[in-house]
Amino acid sequence: MQLNPKGKSKVHKEEMLELGFNFSYFTNMYVTKGGKEYHFCYDQGYLLLDNNFYAIVERQAYVS
Repeated sequence: MQLNPKGKSKVHKEEMLELGFNFSYFTNMYVTKGGKEYHFCYDQGYLLLDNNFYAIVERQAYVS
């Protein structure tokens, strides 16, 4: 949540690791119609982008 105060952000992997983020732990996964895989840790989800960047999003009501 600290890296995603507005509900959607782009963050480098190193920033996440420096704050102690554990990529091995997630509570569920959401696959879009286009095949993109979002991993969620409760209400915060992340998607791998290019060059070790991640999109961080807040769960929306339509994501189950």
